Amino acid sequence: MHEMSIAVAVVEQVERAAREHGATGVEAIRLQVGELAGVVPQALEFCFELACAGTVLAGATLGVEAVPARASCARCAREWAVGMPPDLGCPSCPGVAGELLSGRELQILDVRWAAESAFARADQEG
Repeated sequence: MHEMSIAVAVVEQVERAAREHGATGVEAIRLQVGELAGVVPQALEFCFELACAGTVLAGATLGVEAVPARASCARCAREWAVGMPPDLGCPSCPGVAGELLSGRELQILDVRWAAESAFARADQEG
């Protein structure tokens, strides 16, 4: 299950940022996950909870923002939902492959630091 390795990577990245900025806790993390990223959101949420145990992220919630897979055709400029399994063939131009516009995203959108966090206080003051 690669969701565990993704969850661990997210926790490590946020922990590193917390140390750099003196944050003592994290309330929530929001991720953007593309439809074609090969991630099962429910499995990621389960793994995230396990990966957070014993870290400054313990008790943090994980929000997952799904990004639909979309493609476009360079010839006719049409955009379409790629679907599953992925179909990059332009529906209007037979034999022409489209360009994937979205659907492979896997990134941290934002982190909400715990209110008592030094980083959170500095962020509010600055």
